[in-house]
Amino acid sequence: MSKKYFGTDGIRGRVGEYPITPDFMLKLGWAAGMAFRKMGACKVLVGKDTRISGYMFESALEAGLTSAGADVMLLGPMPTPAIAYLTRTFHAEAGIVISASHNPHDDNGIKFFSGKGTKLPDEVELMIEELLDTPMTVVESSKIGKVSRVNDASGRYIEFCKSSVPTGTSFTGMKIVIDCAHGATYKVAPSVFRELGAEVVVLSAQPNGLNINDNCGSTHMGSLQAAVVAEHADLGIAFDGDGDRVQMVDHTGAVVDGDELLFMIARDLHERDKLQGGVVGTLMSNLGLELALADLGVPFVRANVGDRYVIAELLERKWIVGGENSGHIVCFSHTTTGDAIIAALQVLMALRARDESLAQARQALRKCPQVLINVRFGGGANPLEHPSVKEASERVTRAMAGRGRVLLRKSGTEPLVRVMVEGEDETLVRGYAEELAKLVTEVSA
Repeated sequence: MSKKYFGTDGIRGRVGEYPITPDFMLKLGWAAGMAFRKMGACKVLVGKDTRISGYMFESALEAGLTSAGADVMLLGPMPTPAIAYLTRTFHAEAGIVISASHNPHDDNGIKFFSGKGTKLPDEVELMIEELLDTPMTVVESSKIGKVSRVNDASGRYIEFCKSSVPTGTSFTGMKIVIDCAHGATYKVAPSVFRELGAEVVVLSAQPNGLNINDNCGSTHMGSLQAAVVAEHADLGIAFDGDGDRVQMVDHTGAVVDGDELLFMIARDLHERDKLQGGVVGTLMSNLGLELALADLGVPFVRANVGDRYVIAELLERKWIVGGENSGHIVCFSHTTTGDAIIAALQVLMALRARDESLAQARQALRKCPQVLINVRFGGGANPLEHPSVKEASERVTRAMAGRGRVLLRKSGTEPLVRVMVEGEDETLVRGYAEELAKLVTEVSA
């Protein structure tokens, strides 16, 4: 097994990657079950995406949970945000998703949701981690948990997605191509848009356990671009393997990323006086998004990269919309976490409200040129703390006079410094990026 990663809503106390094996999943299920049982009667929902290892890990997790006395409700392959929703609907203590999101089939991971469809409370996370270091003990036979399967999970979630748009909404006359990445949206996404009246052409909805995210979905847009043009469709929608990220394609075949989709949703809410504050992006959000929102008088703040940081910022500010350029978009007026299908529906509603095509709507956001250079360093002193690097970064920032920005950050997974410069003049941006990258290289030698 390759190394696996606890996802954004997973246990965060132990930093780094976990080698997830069946015995570890058994122990994790037991530890989680014991922790949840301390809150009283314990019911846990378990869902997964379509990768082949999900069968094995689901069984191990189920055994661990029941051995601790937790009742388990199996949802089968379902989008990650569906588990968050259904956990609330069934009044469960927790929801668990077995998924590695947009990663290849030979990866897997796990995410936890609280009974409110949000991240677990810190005290519960810590309790689970402490229990992982203790010997397993099975509850007495009369208290072993029971397992049931939720056969109508897909139907429940389809109706929930449809409820995020006004009753009577119809996309009749709209032709949409949907790429399901051979992932968790393969059943529900086509049904949602068809039931709302759209003509739907479906790509990559034949999962075999090995083809999830394989040259398809939101991380590989080529097939969708070609299909939208060939089908003379109005637009295309691409999901990732677990259904929490979305990218789109306009009728010309051009990719429309998360920054652009976030702007369309925020602008629509702003024009209807329903935005409730501002918008949260990340350090990697394009400067054009910030400038376009500023032109509307909408506040914009940047969180660290990662949906958990976007959500935390939204909660702190009591705002309702945020997202990442990868297409992870959070609409708190409808759900508690990033939901690709719901985000896509909000974009379609925004287009209908303005009677615009996707190609027309994206023109309101002029994306700024962005140059990213990765500089490898061999460890030792942090080059970003070097006085000359700090001085140069501040000088370049001043030179762009509020119409550009500099972002220098260390990679969390590789010995790299990422040098990113963004601004309105591509020639200047590239020159500044190369200058800073050269300096980082020199101080790293």
